[in-house]
Amino acid sequence: MNDNTIELKDDAGTILNIGQMYAQFTKIADKRQARGKRYSLAILLLTIMLAKLSGEDKPTGISEWAKLRKKELQTFFGYEREIKPGHNTIRRTMASSLEDTDLQRCINRFLHQTYGNQQSLHVVIDGKTLRGTIPKGKTQGVHLLAAYLPDEGVVLLQVEVEKKENEIVAAPKLLSQLDLKGRIVSGDAMFAQRDISVQILAQGGDYIWQVKGNQPTLHADVERFFEPARQAPGWHPPSMPQETAQHTNKVHGRVETRRLTVIPDEENYIQWPGLRQVFQLERQVHRLKTGKKTTELFYGITSLEYQPGCADQLLQWTRQHWGIENGLHYRRDVTLREDATRMSNTPQAKVLATLNNFVVALTSYLGFDNLAYARRFFQAKLDHALFSA
Repeated sequence: MNDNTIELKDDAGTILNIGQMYAQFTKIADKRQARGKRYSLAILLLTIMLAKLSGEDKPTGISEWAKLRKKELQTFFGYEREIKPGHNTIRRTMASSLEDTDLQRCINRFLHQTYGNQQSLHVVIDGKTLRGTIPKGKTQGVHLLAAYLPDEGVVLLQVEVEKKENEIVAAPKLLSQLDLKGRIVSGDAMFAQRDISVQILAQGGDYIWQVKGNQPTLHADVERFFEPARQAPGWHPPSMPQETAQHTNKVHGRVETRRLTVIPDEENYIQWPGLRQVFQLERQVHRLKTGKKTTELFYGITSLEYQPGCADQLLQWTRQHWGIENGLHYRRDVTLREDATRMSNTPQAKVLATLNNFVVALTSYLGFDNLAYARRFFQAKLDHALFSA
């Protein structure tokens, strides 16, 4: 295998080193028996990744993409035979040839060694059901809980949520495998659990939780911080220290304003592990076409210490947390057609999700904001490299 690179942006000098990607894939344990192998696992994984980066998502499309370039791929990779795996080979590769955890470690190692980083402070935990795994007439499919770096678009790790479990049970397993020292973990209201909060603090991290009705006492306690103080003749209660930050943006025909107010719990009124601050987030949306305005209020808690400017930082982190839907889930579901890809077993689904995470992270590192455009761009560059080799 040659140390091949594909230059993607002449002005920035950004390159994709296919040789280094292949070298990492060779470190993954191959679970197949030696008899009957036509292609190495590394070649199969590399072919799948290049096809996905070029716009193919399903095993049939990946197979056809390779067959249309079989001689060019052979020459480009310096392989001993034409590279033209069938769609069943592609399916078997994802279903039974490797462990998804090995693949995840390989991908993270490649991204770190090639592009650096993976040291972002903010870690978002969130779950997603792979709808392509839901059998007809059923309602449950493979559900994965991921730890995601929104600043970089990288999934550090994902674990399966077993059918008789929920994300609350899976979260400690996920977090225990991460280095949380100096990091901030954010999650939806379901993760506002005492045990999970204690675990994050014990691992050297901090938490930011949204608080809702699943913790009614906690929600009421936080809400009380933002109620107007009771007044009495001749007595005025001292005002509580607080800080407010606001951000307004116009997108998709609406103007959205987010206003976050944070108050430190200096007297430990709320008995919750490590709690230092409570916050209220007000979200106002003005739809320009209809003139309709809506307002929503959210509450949350954090173990972060109060300091000047913390409201602005908290507002940024809460926006990033909700951004996982567009930054990761939407791209996998819509652009990479993950939900439309039928998968017959859990290992195949987990490997496919890991490869899709890789596509999202890699294109982000290469400087692309639009994944659909990135795939068209990559297909043109790759075909030029293949057919001119």
